[in-house]
Amino acid sequence: MKAAYISHYGNIDNVQFDEQTKPSVTNDTVLVKVHAASINPLDLRVLEGEFKAILPVKFPFILGNDFAGTVVEVGSKVTQFKVGDEVYAKTDLNGAFAEYTVVQQSSLALKPQNISMEQAAALPLVALTSWQALVEIAKVKAGQKVLIHAGSGGVGSIAIQLAKSLGATVATTTSAKNSGWVKELGADIIIDYKTMDFEQELKDYDVVLDTQGGKTLEKSLNVLRRGGRLISISGPPDHAFAEVINPNWFLKCVIPMLSWSIRHKAKKLGITYSFLFMQPNGQYLSKITELVEAGKIKPVVDQTYDFIQIKEALQYVNTGRAKGKVVLQFDE
Repeated sequence: MKAAYISHYGNIDNVQFDEQTKPSVTNDTVLVKVHAASINPLDLRVLEGEFKAILPVKFPFILGNDFAGTVVEVGSKVTQFKVGDEVYAKTDLNGAFAEYTVVQQSSLALKPQNISMEQAAALPLVALTSWQALVEIAKVKAGQKVLIHAGSGGVGSIAIQLAKSLGATVATTTSAKNSGWVKELGADIIIDYKTMDFEQELKDYDVVLDTQGGKTLEKSLNVLRRGGRLISISGPPDHAFAEVINPNWFLKCVIPMLSWSIRHKAKKLGITYSFLFMQPNGQYLSKITELVEAGKIKPVVDQTYDFIQIKEALQYVNTGRAKGKVVLQFDE
């Protein structure tokens, strides 16, 4: 099968497009013919080796986290899916940038019937991130105030829609040129990060979803009320992350130390800091399917490329200018 993979860490030039071994199913896994896959900034960070100390990969490594496709084979213990089902998921075993991928049935969900394969492929990672942050960790309720950073990005564009579906008042940061667009997604308050300081404009928020890290993460503490929650996908990892990845004893001690400063500052303000390491989850993704079919969440696709154009697509994502997601479509 054709696949996009790396043989060592590096840059986009190191991505190879060639034949790789087609994966095989085991008892509780499903083989999917991939029709579309989307690119996330995470793919670039993996490619560059940013996580090699804590989450090393085995080479050759097929890239890609999001896909939508058709089930072509199921393991002997698979009961939830059958050959011919249209499905989508965040990968857990094999990369998504390939003609076929294998996934645990527990990570898989039926594709929403009212959207295309390309639109479905744009959803899993960003939708699961938004769900796990806002529903599972923050438990957002109607009437609460939520700040979502980078509202025009992949995570931000879905998180805005999810927060609105939960009944929250939503503020977001973006550029002036995207302000009308994020308002259409459901944002109530829009902060132009080039001319405005969200730290000065907002106060007494219940939840902040941080996608930027650094100074943005630190400043976010000042817009939260006592008892509020700061959830980051870009900030330093915490104890929970160390437990999930189960590293060696040294890293298990070191990892939580990375977030000691932000956790200490948060605690003094009566705020809870959490680092979110999103996990594949078919049950949560099925909830997303319901919201999509109900018209409460719409996938946001900026550009679509043919699979063979993957390097061009990666370069575009690397510019940081994408509104929503960039999708690869596979030849039938």
